[in-house]
Amino acid sequence: MVRMVLASQSPARLATLRAAGIEPEVVVSGVDESQVTTHDAANLAAALAQLKCRAVASGVDDPDALVVGCDSVLAFEGEILGKPGDADTARARWRRLRGRSGVLHTGHCVRRGGREVVDSASTVVHFADVSDAEIDAYVATGEPLHVAGAFTIDGLGGAFIRGIEGDHHCVVGISLPLLRDLVADLDVVWTDLWNRPAA
Repeated sequence: MVRMVLASQSPARLATLRAAGIEPEVVVSGVDESQVTTHDAANLAAALAQLKCRAVASGVDDPDALVVGCDSVLAFEGEILGKPGDADTARARWRRLRGRSGVLHTGHCVRRGGREVVDSASTVVHFADVSDAEIDAYVATGEPLHVAGAFTIDGLGGAFIRGIEGDHHCVVGISLPLLRDLVADLDVVWTDLWNRPAA
């Protein structure tokens, strides 16, 4: 079995890995995300994932452990939308998103010893034409305030997503198919990461 360290405080990423048979250790990076700037959404997601991964990996002394960092951003009409942070921003964002589509990019960085691989996955997200009352109720829950694009697909926001094109896990925040490819590049077989009993 190979040890995995998840450099993320996201409950959704942790739940996704657990459902896939992996119980990672969780170490939050605490990095300042504002130090990374680029106008390309996929590159930004990958750079933020790399920043988080490297910050946590510096404190892991096991050369065989996999350290995984992820970050997500939404590309919408030429803008990069991260976490809204406050209710007014989330509300305004949803009024723009409703009935339209954006591309959710999730960057992944995996380190093992001195080796590192980085890539991003992208999924088109089609938003439902929600009412102002639905937006207000959703924002009032607090859920959209601290997630990329101001929405979740695996929580209360799931009913407001009318469809996706691509990997569902990418929208949750960690693409299992991409992660499998990345760990393979570091000579780890995916099934060797399984350390949880089947449900």
